[in-house]
Amino acid sequence: MATRADFRRIGLLMPSSNTTQEPEFIRMMPPGVTLHVARLPLRNVEPNATIRIVEDIESEARKLADADVDAIVLAATAPSSRMGIGYDRELIGRIESASGKPATTASTASIQALATLGARRLTIAAPWSNEVNAIAAAFIEASAYQVLAHKALGYVDNLEIGLLDEQTALDLGQEVDRPDADVLMLACGNWRTLGIVDRLEAAIGKPVLTTNQVSLWSVLRLAGHTAPVPGCGVLMRDFMNAPLIEKAA
Repeated sequence: MATRADFRRIGLLMPSSNTTQEPEFIRMMPPGVTLHVARLPLRNVEPNATIRIVEDIESEARKLADADVDAIVLAATAPSSRMGIGYDRELIGRIESASGKPATTASTASIQALATLGARRLTIAAPWSNEVNAIAAAFIEASAYQVLAHKALGYVDNLEIGLLDEQTALDLGQEVDRPDADVLMLACGNWRTLGIVDRLEAAIGKPVLTTNQVSLWSVLRLAGHTAPVPGCGVLMRDFMNAPLIEKAA
């Protein structure tokens, strides 16, 4: 019989209408790490909905603690950045108080990834509305990074976002990239991006960050897993064991 020390468990808090996150997390998951999921209510990616989604965050975090997960991630960029700088830390505190487990969010992980990569300037591509994209960009700029450009596809229905082909991420990513950007970010955990990350990095010659990639990168480190994860971009291949930097130098 296996013992608890033989593996690690990741707890994932995700929007209820997200159909992409679980498959992408499972594809990236290293051997010896298992995924355990709880859902928070969200159908449309719009500002008010991204506030209401966290109303049940304590009860869902406690359910993940029942599975004895090692760490928990709220892998949702828009909800974790919705109320500006410091809001992600507030949500982390709520999750940790309810569950007794270390926690992170997609927005927290994005800032940590930018700092770890030594990036200062970035561009953002996303499938949701320009309004939601502007909120996410404002959160990043308040964290001392420069968003050179951001573009969105304009979708609101999260189920529609989950049906978008990976080619949309590849095309919009190349469109929004700028020569003076250090990093390209593909925001939204329901946008299929995993299959094009390495290809896009090769095409534009710089790191590509995605919501699911940075979220798993951060929570794996919290859970004690620091071995490289290939096929998910430079961040997870070369920076799993890098010193964790919380903000820009």
